[in-house]
Amino acid sequence: MRAYSERGTRNAELPAYALILAAGSGSRFGGEKLLAPFHGRPLVAHAAAAVAEAIAAGTLAGGVAVIPPAAPVLARTLDALGLRLVENPEAVLGMATSLRRGLAALGEHTAPPAGGAVIVLADQPFLRAEVIARLVAGWRQSGRSTRPRYLATPAEPGHPVLLDRSLWHLAGRLTGDTGLKQLLGGEPVIHVDVAGANPDVDTPADLRQLEDSR
Repeated sequence: MRAYSERGTRNAELPAYALILAAGSGSRFGGEKLLAPFHGRPLVAHAAAAVAEAIAAGTLAGGVAVIPPAAPVLARTLDALGLRLVENPEAVLGMATSLRRGLAALGEHTAPPAGGAVIVLADQPFLRAEVIARLVAGWRQSGRSTRPRYLATPAEPGHPVLLDRSLWHLAGRLTGDTGLKQLLGGEPVIHVDVAGANPDVDTPADLRQLEDSR
């Protein structure tokens, strides 16, 4: 069944926006993970640049980044790429709080209204705008949430996830660092096959490994 908005419009006929989750403390990294240098730029700038490229191409209508309070360098980095910033003073309580705040911001302050949100993890520097485009295309065709299946890591849940607006209310059920896997557990999702992989960074060793593999 395809989900429809309150106006009777299929959500996938409305614009998609990005939601970048960038409020985590990076405790396993030792703090300041998203500002760690990676190929001459802060780690966060790589995923954000892919989002900005997708916006420039018209794939996305805009983007929101959820950040912790009192993070001026992170804020400047994301603001410079044209993203709207949403502070999350509850970020220490886990990713679920950022997901809820970001979706609320997209639901209340976007024009034209959002039909879907591409949920981007800020610590995945190999994100490509072409993957975002494939997700949006799959969503528009099917009317269902979409996520990538990377050919190099087909058994791992792929990110980012395009969450159809009909499922946004389910974010209210999440707590702590519970991610999208639980939210999507019983919902139909379209998997889009894409090349490569999209690893995330949890520790300094992860970052060094990605530096070496590039």
